[in-house]
Amino acid sequence: MVKMEKQEEVVTVKLRAIEATAESFKEYGQVIEASADGEEFGPQDAQLDLSRGIPRFYVMHLENRPLKFSTITHHASVTQCLGSIGGHVWYLGVAKPSILDSTETEGDMGTNIVRSHCGHFYVPPAIEDVRVFKIAGPKFLKLNRGTWHAGPLFKADDMDFYNLELSNTNVISSLFLSLSCIYEFTYGFWWQ
Repeated sequence: MVKMEKQEEVVTVKLRAIEATAESFKEYGQVIEASADGEEFGPQDAQLDLSRGIPRFYVMHLENRPLKFSTITHHASVTQCLGSIGGHVWYLGVAKPSILDSTETEGDMGTNIVRSHCGHFYVPPAIEDVRVFKIAGPKFLKLNRGTWHAGPLFKADDMDFYNLELSNTNVISSLFLSLSCIYEFTYGFWWQ
């Protein structure tokens, strides 16, 4: 459900958070939950693409991440895994991947197609395509390559997350997009 309010030239879009489940999150990646020790690898496991660099697995300490955002990012070269240490509740804004193959842009550099500073082509996410997911308990999210995301966001003053990406993800394949500059609005959401 999307609710819009306009105040002094800035539009706020309020989104109702959706519980992250395998079904609700499948267009953006995977929700990975605990499995029995010794269980063989299968579709319930994170389907990773770390082939374009050196994997980096680390604990990320975040502070002051209020429940609103006006920028969104994607990683063009890697899948990413995020999870709360301790299984605390957190939120993530997402939109479907929109990276284009260079053959998809030949002869048609439409008004919505953009070439990033990293060299890949993409289409910025539309207002109505952004969703917010609530993640609670002992699970993590695997984001598909190119999934737009904002967060992690949370109500606490600070939280720790484990993060799996490439060692140079934020240097060579990240694109930060200011939504308020492109769409002249900010996202906000409310909770049930």
